Amino acid sequence: MTGQSLKVLSEHACFGGVQGFYEHLSRECASVMRFSLYRPPQHGTRPLPVVYYLAGLTCTEETFAVKAGAQRFAAELGLVLVSPDTSPRAPRLPGDDEHWDFGLGAGFYVDATQAPWSRHYKMYSYVVRELPEVVAAHFGPVSRRQGIFGHSMGGHGALVGALRNPELYASVSALAPVSAASRCPWGEKALGRYLGPDRESWRAYDAAELARAKRYGGTLLVDQGRADKFLEEQLKPELLQEACRASGTRLELRLHDSYDHGYYFIGTFIEDHLRHHARLLCR
Repeated sequence: MTGQSLKVLSEHACFGGVQGFYEHLSRECASVMRFSLYRPPQHGTRPLPVVYYLAGLTCTEETFAVKAGAQRFAAELGLVLVSPDTSPRAPRLPGDDEHWDFGLGAGFYVDATQAPWSRHYKMYSYVVRELPEVVAAHFGPVSRRQGIFGHSMGGHGALVGALRNPELYASVSALAPVSAASRCPWGEKALGRYLGPDRESWRAYDAAELARAKRYGGTLLVDQGRADKFLEEQLKPELLQEACRASGTRLELRLHDSYDHGYYFIGTFIEDHLRHHARLLCR
């Protein structure tokens, strides 16, 4: 399995389309990577927009496809849904499974610069550059218009990807995102180990810092549960709100009583997010 060759792990009929799971040898991560992809029933009839979903800590490429209930709405709206794994899985690195919030399942969607992580943990480049190439090569025709969203650590990755590359993503949203990675324990741990002690280098992977530095032309849609146990210590949506206000970036921040951090929360609002993406992508 070399270059852009693809191995089909499994495929399943789903709402008139196909939910598949795949693996390939990644150029950026120098290892085998897995991803899930949902092809709606309209696939093959015209170039369809692609929406990338980035999952959170401890998740895999299967989590979103199994738990979110997104396929029903993607089938209606004509969206291709892609969700990569949250880190490389092989080769194994020393200490990669010592902490649930660092290493395996916790790539944080950054390009690591510190050994031993810098050889394989290139999740930012994998998501932004390589994975769209693989999708276009094996699941075309797809539209050049694409969107990105995610949950928790993946919400951080989605916001960072869109804010750094507004020309690549016509739509962006997030569910309970890590809004200021350089100012929360999860982010400080990940960025410090993947990027090193120079906090200036962390700014490139901090959504609030990016939103403050330059006005984003679109609208950031963010949903957050008020009963989320990680809200105050890890997620800090108020810092993203302050940054967007300072730069004039449009932020639709919706706070919801009683909702926590899990997939019941995601399942409740997944339709809103996919319709948000469809409005901007299906033009």
